[in-house]
Amino acid sequence: MSSNYEGYKSPLSTRYASKEMQYLFSDQNKFSTWRQLWVWLARAEHQLGLEISEAQISQMEQHVKDIDFEAAAAEERLTRHDVMAHVHVFAKQCPAAAPVIHLGATSCYVGDNTDLIVLRDALKLLLPRVATVLGQLKQFAETYKALPTLGFTHLQPAQLTTVGKRACLWMQDLLMDERALRRCLEDLRFRGVKGTTGTQASFLQLFNGDGQKVKQLDKLVTQLAGFSKPYAVTGQTYTRKVDVEVMAALASLGSTIHKMCSDLRILASRKELEEPFETTQIGSSAMPYKRNPMRSERCCALSRHLITLFSNAANTHATQWLERTLDDSANRRLTLSEGFLSADAALLTLLNISQGLVVYPKVIERHIAQELPFMSTENIIMAMVKAGGDRQVCHEKIRVLSQEAGAQVKQHGKDNDLVERVRNDSYFAPILDQLHDILDARTFTGRASDQVDEFLAEEVQPVLEHYADALRTVQNIQLNI
Repeated sequence: MSSNYEGYKSPLSTRYASKEMQYLFSDQNKFSTWRQLWVWLARAEHQLGLEISEAQISQMEQHVKDIDFEAAAAEERLTRHDVMAHVHVFAKQCPAAAPVIHLGATSCYVGDNTDLIVLRDALKLLLPRVATVLGQLKQFAETYKALPTLGFTHLQPAQLTTVGKRACLWMQDLLMDERALRRCLEDLRFRGVKGTTGTQASFLQLFNGDGQKVKQLDKLVTQLAGFSKPYAVTGQTYTRKVDVEVMAALASLGSTIHKMCSDLRILASRKELEEPFETTQIGSSAMPYKRNPMRSERCCALSRHLITLFSNAANTHATQWLERTLDDSANRRLTLSEGFLSADAALLTLLNISQGLVVYPKVIERHIAQELPFMSTENIIMAMVKAGGDRQVCHEKIRVLSQEAGAQVKQHGKDNDLVERVRNDSYFAPILDQLHDILDARTFTGRASDQVDEFLAEEVQPVLEHYADALRTVQNIQLNI
């Protein structure tokens, strides 16, 4: 029993990522896809006239899923070659088809094409998750589009914005991520059948120099795999620039999630907003009262890891010599899988957060009240001028009163009493009946509410319409830990 806990297991599998994403990067999916690729190759070669029978193809098809992993591992220990190990094991299961398995192909036919299939399927899994988070934040922004809150620049209180407008800033970044990931998916092609250095020489030999049949073979296998186009040229591998583009999009998504969840953590520290917190959840082993934003912190942690993985993809592409070197292999096994598993885990956690965000308007209102008197001074001056006052005299009055109120806040820890000081100064008698309206926080948020409506209608909704089916079946995300 204890042996199950004596070897390393990735926390991405045991704690964070979804079963669906884990399956895409599983050995079962990888090696059954290899076998499916051998079936597609044999079928296409058969259609183009090579002596491969339907019986041979049928025998291969019967054994696509039932992989003897122990036999393959034993074979690889002998051959030191993973592809040939699986060729040998598959051949034993399909003796009639043994002579035509992997015919004309190189290892990258199964290795690279499988990676491209997995990248395609992983992108298709991630994109609706991004859209679902956008959908939740859209509802949040609509609900709080007019709720004033302190804006911050330099992490210091600044002009007011609204809670909903701030959420639109997060959504704008997510829209850019959706666009980048969708572009990766749309641009993705198949390696196809290219041979050992990309020249298709082995296939040209198989078809007795008939280059048109080789081109047809490349096209047929590409279509069988569900791709519209193969890459026109390759070396032994598809260019690792593809990995760079995909990992760049994932890393960019990581930066978005990190920024949003950092904002949530700051707002939680001010008690203005909270992520979901279960009744049985424990915030601290030492301080029972704490409600730590552990989900947002997890998102930040996973996102930082995701961001760092981009450099692996870039460095791997940069160091591929000529038609190919094998120093990409071990690195890509880690980078591509961890990139998608990390993105998947961070998005699921973010979706859980966005489905249960809690806003505390009274706390926000109290924080505004501490800062708004200073922000309202220009409006007070303008009102006094309209009432017949001298702008310069009024400015000096406000300056003195503001300094006195500031001293009460900073030196004595008291509340901002600037408004009270204005009320008690007879100079401002002409506008005292206007002070309530002058200090209405909603008058300080500009077009924020309208901007939310326009942004959601013009930018967010058109993207969400691409994912209508996924959004209709959204379920509340429950985190295991």
